[in-house]
Amino acid sequence: MLQSKSLKYNAQILGSNDSSVSDFFSLLKPRVMTLAVFTSICGVILAPQSIHPYFFFISILCISIGAGASGAINMWYDRDIDSLMERTKKRPIPIGKVEPLDALGFGVVLSVISTIVLGLAVNYKAAFLLAFSIFFYIFVYTVWLKRRTSQNIVIGGAAGAFPPVIGWVCSANDIGFFPVLLFCIIFFWTPPHFWALALYKDIEYSKANVPMLPVVKGKRVTKNQIMIYAIFLFLVSLLPYILSYSGLFYLSSALILNIYFCYLSFRLLRSKDSKHSGFAPKLFKFSILYLYLMFSSLVVDSLF
Repeated sequence: MLQSKSLKYNAQILGSNDSSVSDFFSLLKPRVMTLAVFTSICGVILAPQSIHPYFFFISILCISIGAGASGAINMWYDRDIDSLMERTKKRPIPIGKVEPLDALGFGVVLSVISTIVLGLAVNYKAAFLLAFSIFFYIFVYTVWLKRRTSQNIVIGGAAGAFPPVIGWVCSANDIGFFPVLLFCIIFFWTPPHFWALALYKDIEYSKANVPMLPVVKGKRVTKNQIMIYAIFLFLVSLLPYILSYSGLFYLSSALILNIYFCYLSFRLLRSKDSKHSGFAPKLFKFSILYLYLMFSSLVVDSLF
């Protein structure tokens, strides 16, 4: 069924040549890229060494392009399932605005350029991490895990946790324990963030035959896992203060944000197994705000 729909979709794609700049920009997954840009900026600022504004700009630009490039290659690979899901069927490739091979070439070229420029202009350690994060997102998450295991987002989510580490290395030219904590915050944030989305988009994932946790294990198991990860996230997010990397401002912010995150997760756990309960969308939307505020509080706290 999936293959027949995919063949029909591929036939519709052939001959599409009315691509615009905005279509190719959409391939970069701007909303996802924005989060990567923001956390990488925080990583640069939080590093103990200062960086020249010019190299700061180059660093963030390369990380942004690298993150966007991996998104473009992801859209190329997932073009068959994207055409089946309501949330993704209006992406440039499914609607025929961009040909698949053009999207692949676009992503590969941007990946190579962003990595090389970062290495030559800033440092090779940061370039290696950027290249590794792109490799991890494409080959480990997209190709290997996404369609094979319900734990796809747990392991694959590590790719989205690299930007603050890369930003830190751009400035410090080394990795300390603090950027590892930044990585861990995003790593433990990712599963409840995406599983909350999957809870009220489970029919779409099922239609596309993507084994997200709610589809494979059911909503009750997913809610339990969200609650567990919310608790782990709470504990991990306190480590910057406990280990003296941050002060009282961050601690206060982290307590407020995590208590509310756990509250929404608990209400979701206790809610009926229906997408109309409202707590899954609430948790998903708040989780985005949560990450922005957590990293913002770290930056603000570092200025005191």
